[in-house]
Amino acid sequence: MTARNEADLHTHTTASDGTQKPADNVRMAYAAGLGAIAITDHDTVSGVDEALAEGRKLGIEVVPGVEISTVARGQDIHVLGYYINVHDKQLLERLESLRETRDLRNAMMLERLQQLGLSITMDEVLQAVEHVKTKGDTVGRPHIAAVLLAKGYVASISEAFERYLGKGAAAYVNPPRIEPETAIAWIHEAGGSAVLAHPGIYGDDELVELITQQGLDGIEVYHSDHTPEDEARYLQLAEQKGLLITAGSDFHGERGGVVFHAPIGARRVSIEVLHNLQQKRE
Repeated sequence: MTARNEADLHTHTTASDGTQKPADNVRMAYAAGLGAIAITDHDTVSGVDEALAEGRKLGIEVVPGVEISTVARGQDIHVLGYYINVHDKQLLERLESLRETRDLRNAMMLERLQQLGLSITMDEVLQAVEHVKTKGDTVGRPHIAAVLLAKGYVASISEAFERYLGKGAAAYVNPPRIEPETAIAWIHEAGGSAVLAHPGIYGDDELVELITQQGLDGIEVYHSDHTPEDEARYLQLAEQKGLLITAGSDFHGERGGVVFHAPIGARRVSIEVLHNLQQKRE
């Protein structure tokens, strides 16, 4: 396998909570020697067209994707959609409804932060990102964390999540969201393939196995936050269930001098997987 025959199938841009523009991600994929990259922003596809245009310039295949936020048993579960029709009206309406839930969550978290004595408003968060945001983009916890850092309430983005924004932290909330099975159906109805993102993060393999029975097409076996033991375990699960095996860096760019989760190309899979993802839905 040569470098140009590899793909990174999980990256984020300024359309959601990444720090690089979609075209930047494509250029970094080219620089990393990749032959393909997926743009998988949270609950939005607004960055895909820009990435596709840059991909055509550089000869890099850009996979139109999305990462849909769901909840099961009180646990955040993310489902990746690949080769979706990003102009599908029904999909766009559904993603807009998810962004409205995300906005509600942001407001609830900001209210809790204020109750804890931290002076931070939604206007401040929106002003901090207005130079990179366009219609259809999402705003989330990393943007709130960046304002907490800028105002000196925390010393790092990681501290913001550990103390206030991460699961179980002082300002964490999780309003009702769709279930993974619904996200899988939405992806299929938009012509795409559905892949369970980073199962090792959830800490509940019983739940992961249950989700594999809900129409999934694949599992993100190789992820920047997975241990070798995680990867071996999910590889075995994918093979047992007859599911496609994908890999992704989950690149979000750099904040406070730290790349989150890892650089583009840190996790790679054979570009042949792209054909299999397309074939699954055909």
